[in-house]
Amino acid sequence: MSVFNSPLLLGFDRFEHMLEQLAKSNGEGYPPYNIEQISDSDLRITLAVAGFFKEDLQITLEQNQLIIHGKQNEDTGRVYIHRGIAARQFKRKFVLAEGVKVVGAEMDNGLLHVDLRLPIEKSDIRQIEINDKNGGQSLKTIGSNKDSD
Repeated sequence: MSVFNSPLLLGFDRFEHMLEQLAKSNGEGYPPYNIEQISDSDLRITLAVAGFFKEDLQITLEQNQLIIHGKQNEDTGRVYIHRGIAARQFKRKFVLAEGVKVVGAEMDNGLLHVDLRLPIEKSDIRQIEINDKNGGQSLKTIGSNKDSD
């Protein structure tokens, strides 16, 4: 049973789909990340991607999902006596609300920073005009008999 099944919540089926996507992608803990609020309208996601080069990373935006994918190329020329640094691929997904913009991304000392901008909320209040189904005539004038002199 979903929270969004109420007949009073119209158009929220997209949110339910987003929550399902989030639940599916939430099991993996690698790589670790931070989400930081830079200002009232700016966020920064920082992923610890030590050992990855810029060329090993790909950032895509699919509908409402920010997907960060990392895959290191195997260096077949090296012989390891001990390999304690993982060389595994990852796919980290973040579900973005409508209107959130990806501003940019940069690498800095093994950290990948992805900057986001939140939409500016408007508090619009509109009066909705109610139209008559009968072409704008009021019900009082329809079918009334006027005596003509």
